[in-house]
Amino acid sequence: MGRPPLVDDPRAEILREAARLFAQKGYAESSLNELAAAMKYSKGAIYNYFASKQEIYDAIIIATLKALYDSAASAVNPDDPAPERLRQFMMAHARCLEANYHAFVTMLVGYSGMANAALKDDALKLRDAHEGLLRQIISEGIADGTFRPVDVAMTGRAVLSLLSWMARWFRPDGPKSGEEIAADYYDLIVKGLA
Repeated sequence: MGRPPLVDDPRAEILREAARLFAQKGYAESSLNELAAAMKYSKGAIYNYFASKQEIYDAIIIATLKALYDSAASAVNPDDPAPERLRQFMMAHARCLEANYHAFVTMLVGYSGMANAALKDDALKLRDAHEGLLRQIISEGIADGTFRPVDVAMTGRAVLSLLSWMARWFRPDGPKSGEEIAADYYDLIVKGLA
C-alpha cells in the first residue's frame, strides 16, 4: 500500500481503474479513497499523478475522445468509396468503444461535466474532428451519387448515436462483439442511404 507498483504507465493504470469505477458507480458516488483501495495505492500515490478526482475524470474524457478520433482516422482509407469508408469508420468506432468500454461509458455520461474550460475546448475539438470525418464521408457519398441526398449533420448524428449509445446496453462479454453490432448498423444505414 502506498507507492504505485512498478508498472509501465501508472498514470494510464489510474485512468483505467478510475474509468471502471466511474462507469460502475457514477462519478459523484465514487471516491479517490475507493480508487486507491482498488489499486492498492495510497491516496497520496494517486496525487503524484493527478491533483483531483475531477482532473482524472477530465483526463478520461480527453483520452477517450482522442482514441476515438485516432482509431477512425487511421481506419478510414480516403481512396475507398464512401460506403466502404463509412463501414471503416463505424467498425473503428465500435472497436474503440469495446476496447475502452469503461472509459467510453464515463466519457458519454461525463462529457458535460468537464470543469476545466481549456480541456473542454480540447474535448470539443476532438469530438468535432471525429464527427467531421463522418460528415465528410456522408457528403462525398452524396456528391458522387452513392448516397441519396440527406441532411448530412442529422445523418451523422444518427450514426454516432447508434454507435455511441450502444454503450448503454452493450457488454464486451456479450453475445456479439462491437464490430458485429456495428456491421448490423452499417447494413441498416447503407440500405437507408442508397
